[in-house]
Amino acid sequence: MVDLSIFTILSLAAADAVNPCEIAVLTLVLINILIHDPKNLKKVLFAGLAFSLAIFLTYIVYGVVIIQFFKLVQALAGLRLYIKYGFAVLAIILGLLNIKDYFSYKPGTIGTEMPMSLRPRMKKLVHSITSAKGAFFIGIFVTLFLLPCTMGPYIVAGSILSVMDLVKTIPWLLIYNLVFVSPMLLITAIVYFGFKKVEDVVTWKDRNIRKLHLIAGILTILVGIAMIIGWV
Repeated sequence: MVDLSIFTILSLAAADAVNPCEIAVLTLVLINILIHDPKNLKKVLFAGLAFSLAIFLTYIVYGVVIIQFFKLVQALAGLRLYIKYGFAVLAIILGLLNIKDYFSYKPGTIGTEMPMSLRPRMKKLVHSITSAKGAFFIGIFVTLFLLPCTMGPYIVAGSILSVMDLVKTIPWLLIYNLVFVSPMLLITAIVYFGFKKVEDVVTWKDRNIRKLHLIAGILTILVGIAMIIGWV
């Protein structure tokens, strides 16, 4: 039986949250809305909230699917322990990839960022967004088609949660995803209340992207080690 702890889920969620993919898309959405209507900050607020809500809801659905998948696999006799250690190794590998990006950053690394081949198409799609409704749909699109390439921590969390009854996993999924979307909500609030321009947020992200990868890497490796030694 896996010993769940709030630290484990928060660590994985934090590692997932500092991933620059969704932050980059959100800032593009906000910039595009400001270009079309620079004085309407309320539209920026609603767009940011809609984008965050879409990702939150879609990620919840992803979580349920992931957990159900692991429940199905673990029903096969003798696989539970192998799955646990397999995902512990996966967590460590993902952590090492993030730490690698701290020392030798290359945009679009598989497993840690949106692939470079997808970025031009994403930018073209985002440039058509001028409303909260559009931001909501782009949030769903990002989650369904782009974030799966970077959702390693969520898969690890799903493997941990799969030992519980599905109903009991819902509070954990809610906690995870509240942490996951918190940077997006914070960015939206910062821009809406005028503390920073959205361009300043982009500059900050670009300046600190190596540190974001380092934080994500350390947290994910710690969870992987905890799984191997039996703390999780």
